[in-house]
Amino acid sequence: MNPADIAQSALPAASDVSLLSLFWQAHWVVQSVVIGLMLCSVWVWAIAIDKWLLFARTKKAADQFEHVFWSGQSLEELYRTLSSKPAHSMAALFVAAMREWKRSFEGQSKNFAGLQKRIEKVMDVTIAREIEWMERRLLVLATVGSASPFVGLFGTVWGIMTSFQSIAALKNTSLAVVAPGIAEALFATAIGLVAAIPATIFYNKFSSEVNRQAQRLEGFADEFSAILSRQIDERV
Repeated sequence: MNPADIAQSALPAASDVSLLSLFWQAHWVVQSVVIGLMLCSVWVWAIAIDKWLLFARTKKAADQFEHVFWSGQSLEELYRTLSSKPAHSMAALFVAAMREWKRSFEGQSKNFAGLQKRIEKVMDVTIAREIEWMERRLLVLATVGSASPFVGLFGTVWGIMTSFQSIAALKNTSLAVVAPGIAEALFATAIGLVAAIPATIFYNKFSSEVNRQAQRLEGFADEFSAILSRQIDERV
């Protein structure tokens, strides 16, 4: 579109400064930037809600499991209950360790050599797998948080260019000529920040939550490993 046409079309609507009006009056490049950033913002909130529910369920399930585990219930009975389908990270850790334990004690060779190290290795692998699962899509939050301001800045630069083109075409520096392009620029910047700020906050929040969950799993693994080690010493 010719810069003069852009400026002339913007003049009658200069008094309309609603967000929807700013969007429809913007250049198609700025519109594309705004739409992309809004989609990213929706994606960020969808991931945030999913992670919030996930960590709430994980914490509740871990609390319930630890209550049952330390209540004195038989490990064999607890294993039979959970072995078919462990429903959360701590149960998966317990089942993996118990499965390795039972393989060694129920086999004909009854090979106890290195059993403690095998159990610890199995638990380390399980913890790593569970942490990787909890970290899914956190990279999306980090990417949106770091890239959105720059994408918004691109829309800002384009809006400023539109303003200068309008000035050059009309040879007029009045506010009515400059305002539409400046409004586009500020609108793109604002949408970039709307996408980036929650993404950064959520990324830091959920990264901290993943670290807490990892420490809790590692603590349980150490305690459970000590229990199994005592039983190994009693049976050897």
